[in-house]
Amino acid sequence: MQQQPNELEVPLSEVVEAQGHLIDSHIMEQIFDAVVEYGGRFEVEHFSIGRTNSEPSKLRLRVHAPTHDDMEKLMTQLLGLGCAPVDAGDVETKEAPKDGCAPEDFYSTTNQKTIVRHKGQWLEAANQRMDAMIVLRDKSAVCRRLRDIKAGDQVVVGMRGIRVAPESKERDRLAFAFMSNEISSERQVETSVAQTAAIMQQTRKDGKKIVAVAGPVVVHTGGVAALSSLIRGGWIDALLAGNALAVHDVESALLGTSLGVRASDGRQEHHGHQNHMRAINAINHAGSIKAAVETGKLTKGIMYECVKANIPFVLAGSLRDDGPLPDVITDMNRAQDAYAEQLRGAGVVLCLSSMLHSIAAGNMLPAWVKIVCVDINPAVPTKVSDRGTGHAVGVVTDVGLFLDLLSKKLQS
Repeated sequence: MQQQPNELEVPLSEVVEAQGHLIDSHIMEQIFDAVVEYGGRFEVEHFSIGRTNSEPSKLRLRVHAPTHDDMEKLMTQLLGLGCAPVDAGDVETKEAPKDGCAPEDFYSTTNQKTIVRHKGQWLEAANQRMDAMIVLRDKSAVCRRLRDIKAGDQVVVGMRGIRVAPESKERDRLAFAFMSNEISSERQVETSVAQTAAIMQQTRKDGKKIVAVAGPVVVHTGGVAALSSLIRGGWIDALLAGNALAVHDVESALLGTSLGVRASDGRQEHHGHQNHMRAINAINHAGSIKAAVETGKLTKGIMYECVKANIPFVLAGSLRDDGPLPDVITDMNRAQDAYAEQLRGAGVVLCLSSMLHSIAAGNMLPAWVKIVCVDINPAVPTKVSDRGTGHAVGVVTDVGLFLDLLSKKLQS
């Protein structure tokens, strides 16, 4: 008797479609590479190139894979590149078994725009962010963190009925010519400053927020005056940081030192190692940063300007914090929630020499929010850019210099 072939060994095929700036963003070559990498092959059924800056290119592709398992892995990769099955059908959901637990085969989001098909209608997922689940309720879809899942939630599972729209590079690069994920210490700082200023001005016109994520290096490199000026000038809508930025900013304002080093001449203050603790103690006596400002104890600096301008700030704690200051949120879940709240509605985020908080903020953002990451260490902008956005730039330079130039540019 002739042996029948195993059904799982019969080559499978799917027809997928993608559209956007597929050539400019190198997405099409990534699609082809993914098919080959997972042991498949492809046939281009249709391809049309957009003829204007705004017109997208369109690709229709039939992909083949040797087994169901190979096809599932391949489709997972293609979905992340913006390919959607032509015969997608509705999305599949399963009930969450209990609070904080999703079904085992849940779909995990990226930071790219995600759309799901439910009862024949395509729904854009709200609150887009990476590493979330998609929950369907009534006629809406929303990204929800694992810890926010509630028993009975209808959680999207599998890969069917899902479309991802990756952010693509713009053909018109005049306004955002440096938004190319390139990390280089050779880029002229003045050019990056000018383009950052242009983005901030456009963000203002669009009615979106400008959020600063800053580390204590801003203080150490002499950037206090410049960042204070940006806050006074209305260029910053929220400040996200940790205990250290606020501590050393207060130390600088009260004692003229940062990490015990005098700002006036760069020399170590006698017993200066105590100064940051004296700064914490002064705020503790006042009760809070705001109280220290209101009582006249704190009269200058970044935190002072935030209070005077009524700019919200979030200080997230960490294991290494001294003190911490009474304003610091030491519960990590609460701190994440507070960061996410201030990032909502952001058009651009300035990440200023803080690896930990910059990466944390980046993970909370959808891919279409622009990020400017400034750090003397090229590894930091690289890590932030690697999160998958087409609108992140790394500026490798001294953050104090960058802020000084940026402040002057926006005042001119």
